[in-house]
Amino acid sequence: MGAVQTRKRLGGHLVVETLEALGTGAVFGLPGTHVLPIWDALRASELPYFGFRTELNAGFAADGYARVSGEPAVLVVSTGPGALISLAALMEAQSAHVPVVAIAGQIPTDLIGKGRGFLHELRDQRASFEPVVKWVATARDAEALPEVLAEAWRRARTPPSGPVFVEIPVDVLRGEASIPPVEKADGAPEALPLPPTQALDEAARMLVDAERPVLWAGGGVLRAGASAELAALAERVRAPVATTYMGKGAFPEDHELAAGSFCDEGAFRDLLTNADVLLCVGTELGAETTGQYALEPRGRLIHIDAARERIGVTYPALGLVGDARAVLNALVDRVPVRAPDGRAETRVKETRGRIEDGLARQGRDLERGLLGAIRRTLPRDAVHAWDMTMLAYWAAAHFPALEPRRYLYPLGSGTLGYAWPAALGATLATPGSPALAVVGDGGFLYGVQELATARRYDLPATLLLVDDSAYGILRKHQQNTFGETDAVDLEQPDFPGLVRAFGVPIESTSPDDLGGALERALATAGPSVVHLPVELEMWSPTA
Repeated sequence: MGAVQTRKRLGGHLVVETLEALGTGAVFGLPGTHVLPIWDALRASELPYFGFRTELNAGFAADGYARVSGEPAVLVVSTGPGALISLAALMEAQSAHVPVVAIAGQIPTDLIGKGRGFLHELRDQRASFEPVVKWVATARDAEALPEVLAEAWRRARTPPSGPVFVEIPVDVLRGEASIPPVEKADGAPEALPLPPTQALDEAARMLVDAERPVLWAGGGVLRAGASAELAALAERVRAPVATTYMGKGAFPEDHELAAGSFCDEGAFRDLLTNADVLLCVGTELGAETTGQYALEPRGRLIHIDAARERIGVTYPALGLVGDARAVLNALVDRVPVRAPDGRAETRVKETRGRIEDGLARQGRDLERGLLGAIRRTLPRDAVHAWDMTMLAYWAAAHFPALEPRRYLYPLGSGTLGYAWPAALGATLATPGSPALAVVGDGGFLYGVQELATARRYDLPATLLLVDDSAYGILRKHQQNTFGETDAVDLEQPDFPGLVRAFGVPIESTSPDDLGGALERALATAGPSVVHLPVELEMWSPTA
């Protein structure tokens, strides 16, 4: 552990000692007057820490790091407005069950709730976070800090994982610590028990007896690190594997059993509907996944989830409550190997063929060409983060994700501005591998200032800026629904000049040379930007 060299050990130093003892991989945030003791301790510690330009983007960066690493990321923000700015990022982390440990300052202990107008005072800061995160706590004295932070770590990691919020009054952070240096801290998650043997045996019998089984994987497979177990079960029962948008990458989309993540496509829905056994694992079966709950499976459902309360909410199912990795492994042990007969592969080919034919008839060569150029250019293990933008909507269905924990997409909350800071955070979890953020021109301006962050820390991330001078999808919706547009057509800056002002290289390109421009950008040391002026169209799903 890196010793903190100061005249006194303060509460802020206890925070950093505890984070070190918990095995923290990275700290993200923004300094503020109430949390300066934490930053002073970080400066003298061995913990990697990264200062961003807004709390929102620091939160997205922590999210990106945690999704890719599978471990909690720490977000340090100040009191009041600084803390509140992080709420949108924490909403996304909660929706996608990402383990972010948010640590915020608070006004002096004896003034909390008094309404005396102290700097950054909120009537009830905790109350602003309670509906958004998994757990909240206040550390009211320095002696409590190690225990509170270890509990926060445990709660963030325990399935279903998610963000937590700890506030620490400024007098606690600045006060002298009387306890010995923190050498050990236990933040191990609570182990979920396996489902009852009877339920596991019944699920195994259903899979063995099924003629048309399908496995449907959600984000819980990724969070549990259960991709290998998912593949093992699919190959034993010879079942197509579909993924939700949040589960994209849990199963390699170039595998012969991969049915993709075409959740809006009729052919894909038919595959799920006609399964006689549909095993759903790590998905809440939400609105975006089920076509606004219009999907009507005809077969029996098995639902694996860490949250008991989700079982049966959308569809009746045999519930298997537990960690996805452990439950899938238990099923693998119970299911004999089924001899390949080509039927599963045929169902996958028919599904993909219908979708391919439907796209071909629409003539969307531009959009499909852009996705193809990106896929050919990116290394298999590269992180690719997608904002809420037109090309990302295409990618959710039609861009092949080949490795787990490499596809980042903020569909949990549908927030704008996520991809660029998330990609920056992700680079810290994948040293030696590049990261690409795909953003629209509207979303880019949420995080343009983090070009300075990327340059400061020399982060190897490339930003693909798709520029149509609009909130593109909203413009299409307005045109189609109301016949006119308003407030969605954007007056934009000189993007190449703006990016160069941050000292970051940028190349403007055309669709025909996108692959070459990306290759040159990805070969650049540190951050880079590719600017692609183009207007895109959406596709129509197959019936």
